[in-house]
Amino acid sequence: MKKLLTLSLALILLFTVTACSSTQSAQTASPSPSASPTATPAEKEPVTLTIAAAASLEKTFTDKLIPAFEAKYDYITVEGTYDSSGKLQTQIEAGLAADVFMSAATKQMTALTDEKLVDTDSVVQLLQNKIVLIEPASKSSGITSFQDVPNAKDIAIGDPDSVPAGQYAKEVFTYLGIWDKVSAKASLGTNVTQVLNQVGEGSADVGVVYATDAASTDTVKVIAEAPEGSLAKPVIYPVGIIAVSQNKDAAQLFVDFLKSDEAMAIFEAAGFTSNLK
Repeated sequence: MKKLLTLSLALILLFTVTACSSTQSAQTASPSPSASPTATPAEKEPVTLTIAAAASLEKTFTDKLIPAFEAKYDYITVEGTYDSSGKLQTQIEAGLAADVFMSAATKQMTALTDEKLVDTDSVVQLLQNKIVLIEPASKSSGITSFQDVPNAKDIAIGDPDSVPAGQYAKEVFTYLGIWDKVSAKASLGTNVTQVLNQVGEGSADVGVVYATDAASTDTVKVIAEAPEGSLAKPVIYPVGIIAVSQNKDAAQLFVDFLKSDEAMAIFEAAGFTSNLK
């Protein structure tokens, strides 16, 4: 009798284990209809970046760089505001809602980093440019060098107080000892684009602009580059992220893109030279 009872208990235990295993296997093979599907990564939130950049960068940014960047990051829209670097500096100091600043000189960028309005660690000394003397493509001015400029009737340069190209022009003419003569005849533009247009339309006999500006239009031709030694430092274009930017991740993506081989090829096609080490 005892053996029969033991055998019965063993059979019951075996049946219970087998039933539990079958149920567990069925549950594993057939998940509950109420189970949630695998989550997909969230889409990026749209971002609008505002770039404050020197007037001499407008064509390159608008025509090439911004479209290329937006194609790479389709959730980011880039809007540009362009003027003289000095004016943009003043606007940033007054609270301009921008994310990235790119200047045509180090002076303005240094001032903004000193004021903690641009993140110092974000600044990249990105490009180099050259200063050139131009005349209208449609007529000869009779001027053949920077030294001859006082002989011109009408001279266009950027305002040295706010336009880096004008500051460089003043430096060249001061080096040559002719600034007083030039300034007496000079028409001061609010940015380098205005100077370019004045010469291109023939309202000025000569003007001083960046080499990239001269290369961007067929309305002017280059007479000469600034004499060797006339500028104390190279013409550098720095870029940095504005301290109060609300879009710093996207702003960093834009700065990183400007350093890329793709962007540098666009800059070099426009006449700039890389300043990256």
